[in-house]
Amino acid sequence: MAEMLRFSSCQAPIAEPFCEALAALIGEKLSVPSEYVGDIPWQERYRMLDRGEIQVCWICGLPYVVRSNDLELLAAPVMSDPRYGGKPVYYSDVVVRADSSFRSFEDLRGATWAYNERGSHSGYNVTRYHLAKEGLGHGYFGNFIQSGSHQNSLRMLLERAIDATAIDSTVLEMLLAREPAITERIRTITVLGPSPAPPWVVHPSVPASVRRALLEAFLSMDQDPRGQRILKDAGMLRFAGMSDRDYDSIREMERIASSLAKK
Repeated sequence: MAEMLRFSSCQAPIAEPFCEALAALIGEKLSVPSEYVGDIPWQERYRMLDRGEIQVCWICGLPYVVRSNDLELLAAPVMSDPRYGGKPVYYSDVVVRADSSFRSFEDLRGATWAYNERGSHSGYNVTRYHLAKEGLGHGYFGNFIQSGSHQNSLRMLLERAIDATAIDSTVLEMLLAREPAITERIRTITVLGPSPAPPWVVHPSVPASVRRALLEAFLSMDQDPRGQRILKDAGMLRFAGMSDRDYDSIREMERIASSLAKK
């Protein structure tokens, strides 16, 4: 077995408690000393993952396809809300303030739009793909600004610093569960996706036997009472095994989005 497994997440900070609980449970199941790396910026977490200093990590689908030759897939979450159809997918909900005049994506020409960061599929890549697919071009938004996180994008929306943003649907659901009053202050005008759910990955430096045990621990989490509680608290049903080809749709969206940028 491995000497130590370091877990982390490069997903939204609101999911940190879930990730910490998951890391503790899996470490115990595998009888491997484990720790959760959660006190450093997500950019450094990616660097540590690339170096194999973090061995198990939850990452966005877009960074995965960039690193797919250097990481092994474990599993991706299946959310419990019926909108996900029992599949390991998620959406990008395009939200505006409830009192705004915007009713559709087509109303957003010239608006101020925030995306979380350029490495995000849900907040950045899928938006660029939609613009390219619909032939809307570079200058569609009046301002196209980086917020740093989905939470920041939502805060800026509520503070009227921006007009609209695309938020990972699972993150938005967690945020609204924590602060239900926000539900009355925002409105979804369109939904982009579905996209394959962000995967948990393992660095190839981890011994093959441990990688197999990790996969089994993820896939069987819903069969364990403690695992069921952890999943339920995060709005999840279970984990599903994923293959690299499951992320081909993100590769294709990135290709189309990048083709717009070159025009």
